[in-house]
Amino acid sequence: MTEQKSLLVTQALDKMVQYFGADIRRINHALKVYSFAGYIARAENLPAELITFLEVAAVLHDIGIVEAEKKYNSSAGKYQEMEGPAIAKMLMSDTEVDPVNLDRICFLVGNHHSYDKIDEIDFRILVEADFLVNIKENKLEREMIESVKEKYFRTQTGIEILESMYLND
Repeated sequence: MTEQKSLLVTQALDKMVQYFGADIRRINHALKVYSFAGYIARAENLPAELITFLEVAAVLHDIGIVEAEKKYNSSAGKYQEMEGPAIAKMLMSDTEVDPVNLDRICFLVGNHHSYDKIDEIDFRILVEADFLVNIKENKLEREMIESVKEKYFRTQTGIEILESMYLND
């Protein structure tokens, strides 16, 4: 079963890279969020199966951005959320992911900027991982980083990483 889970994440990675093509910035962003999500999930002792589906969601979390830019001329989070689930579902349709877990992956992809909808630890970790990457990419100031920490970070591991990377001076 572990081999099948690993294969699922590898398939998601392959599909994300192919989908984004030469868009290195977006591929790198997805890889960083995926890495942080897996790191936090393992440190927080999540079950292996939950980690697998969280990692797939992390890999695909911004997959709707290309279509959002085409349709709405915007990469805003709400448009990513609108477009992402259908693309994630299409990309994963030929894999062994079961419908319940695919639905959860699509829910995470379709809500990862809707912080008021955080319902479970996998969603929390995805949000924390995305913020850990976006803080650097968006060059947030210390005051904003502290605000993000206070509002959105709940896992001990996520808080420790955030403080170590951005608030440890």
